[in-house]
Amino acid sequence: MGGRAGLAGALLKRPVGRPSLDVRRSYANFTYQAGSWSKPRRVVAKVEWHPGELYLRVGFIVTNMARPAENVVAFYNKRGTCEQRIKAGKGAIRWTRLSCRSLAANAVRLQLHALAYNLGNFLRTLATPEPMKDWSLTSLEEKLIKIGAKVVSHGRHIAFQMAEAAIPRNLFADILRMIAELRPPVTSTA
Repeated sequence: MGGRAGLAGALLKRPVGRPSLDVRRSYANFTYQAGSWSKPRRVVAKVEWHPGELYLRVGFIVTNMARPAENVVAFYNKRGTCEQRIKAGKGAIRWTRLSCRSLAANAVRLQLHALAYNLGNFLRTLATPEPMKDWSLTSLEEKLIKIGAKVVSHGRHIAFQMAEAAIPRNLFADILRMIAELRPPVTSTA
């Protein structure tokens, strides 16, 4: 990257003095035109020096946004989080499978997929015991949601029977306990 890319090059030099205990971030703007582009474009560079690391971290964003460089990076970081969630929805919930013939049916199907995603995300973030904290939505779907179960009704109680091969009984009990703990406490009025 020639020309103004030299502005970002100045950020690549290790800061003078004793290494900081904090992450040092620097930003730069320059224009660049790749061979296949019809015109030059704005490039925002972010350089990070992390304590204890020998090499710096460099990132480039090609954008047409007119915001300051720090704001552009913050915007794209939030967008990246959103796109990770979209990818999880496509992979685990398969919400892009909208094969109905009518638009209304596909709209309902997409809403059901979004509801399933929210349920899975709820389980993963608020009602997941410690041994399952790092499970992805796909793992939750395969081991918890997509398993066979049977509801058996007896005189005064209802039993929920499922195979323990998918998830052990104690983990399932922990999930139900954590969901129950999310309810607000009942206050009696005297």
